[in-house]
Amino acid sequence: MKLISIILVIRVLCIGNSFSWDAVEQELVPLCAAKGVEVEVHNLYYGGCSLQQHAQFLLKDTAAYSHRVCTNACPRIIKDTISLRQALRNGQYDFISLQQASHDSGIRASYEPWLTMLIDTVRAYQPDAQLCWMQTWAYSRDAQHPAYPRYHSNQQEMWDSIQACTRYVQTIVNRQSVNRQLVMVPCGAAIQNARSTKLGDTLCRDGYHLNYVYGRYTAACVWYEILTGRDVRRNPYRHSRMTRTQQRLTQRAAHQAVKEQNSDPMQVK
Repeated sequence: MKLISIILVIRVLCIGNSFSWDAVEQELVPLCAAKGVEVEVHNLYYGGCSLQQHAQFLLKDTAAYSHRVCTNACPRIIKDTISLRQALRNGQYDFISLQQASHDSGIRASYEPWLTMLIDTVRAYQPDAQLCWMQTWAYSRDAQHPAYPRYHSNQQEMWDSIQACTRYVQTIVNRQSVNRQLVMVPCGAAIQNARSTKLGDTLCRDGYHLNYVYGRYTAACVWYEILTGRDVRRNPYRHSRMTRTQQRLTQRAAHQAVKEQNSDPMQVK
């Protein structure tokens, strides 16, 4: 991916919830800035928002979203609430991402017809944007989230279900357009990779949201590689409270997730 050679500022729109807040609002801009890459990240935040809820907001043109903007010049600004249609009309984006709410992330029946409705709308307003899917992560083994019993409170079962649904999403999107394939943002795979290191199952702060130091950093490293096409292992930036070991392990986990996804777009680890 050579976008950074022809785009002065990479503009990203995340149609998300608290998981996109974790992934893009804190660590992504510093990672990009460390290598001289200008980014403008727009996160449409509504807590716990599922694909169905996004679609319902779309149908009613509800100004439900907290519009958070992060740039190299200003780490984070929270603007007035906005509707999805307003966001799609108000600017041109290079990347637009969708995602499922964490509690529904491994439940296949929760995806359609809402996903197709959202994709069709995004493509109608932003035909030149690259459509992305942000893969969410499984909960910590000891999570107390009320939806965790849907996966028998088992991290591996939840992760396997997320992977299956990720393949389902890829099939849906790629079937619709041979020439504009979906870009996977494998944050879930990166978190699972990091859990297999000596970091262990410590990347979440409450069982499901990422911790503020190396949890959020891991997800942002995935986004950095997707947006820039650069190897995050060569990026010098690390959170001020991270150790060099944590930096090395999380960068490696993110890089491996992206590498495996790129080697076989239909392979989800």
